[in-house]
Amino acid sequence: MKQRCVWCEGDSLYETYHDLEWGTPVFDDATLFEFLILETFQAGLSWITILRKREHFREAFDAFDYQKIALYEAPKLEALMQNANIIRNRLKINSAVTNAQSFLRIQKEFGSFSNYIWGFVNGKPIQNRYKKLEEIPANTPLSDRISKDLKKRGFKFVGSTVVYAHMQATGMVNDHTTNCFRHKELV
Repeated sequence: MKQRCVWCEGDSLYETYHDLEWGTPVFDDATLFEFLILETFQAGLSWITILRKREHFREAFDAFDYQKIALYEAPKLEALMQNANIIRNRLKINSAVTNAQSFLRIQKEFGSFSNYIWGFVNGKPIQNRYKKLEEIPANTPLSDRISKDLKKRGFKFVGSTVVYAHMQATGMVNDHTTNCFRHKELV
């Protein structure tokens, strides 16, 4: 039996996400945007709640196409507010549009969002060596810095904890515990 990080054990959806996605370095802008949107909706909620609604989010938000989302207007926003299959928080829904617009500006400035975000870690994942879940921080001075920069660039719902969760999900940091089979795979 595979040894996993304890936070995902016992739920097949969580385990699959852990085994195949969480912590795997992501350099593709479309996937980085998807995780950014999902993380902003997760703020204040559990990640498993978001995972269970992920496909509904994908359908509601045009497969996370940031170019389309950047152009959403009042009728689409109202339709999203009526969609019981996603998190219906007006501020978070509106922030998806704002964040898509900011995402496009970063792409224009840096060539890609990937160039921008991975520049904070010199293009290589930070390899942490935490033994227990309790050792893993909710945020770090680096996530504080990235959060501040994203906010300066117009992003919403990107506090330091959300940013650190994004860094973990997209492999900017390897926060698999050292006893987890994925930790070695991602070093």
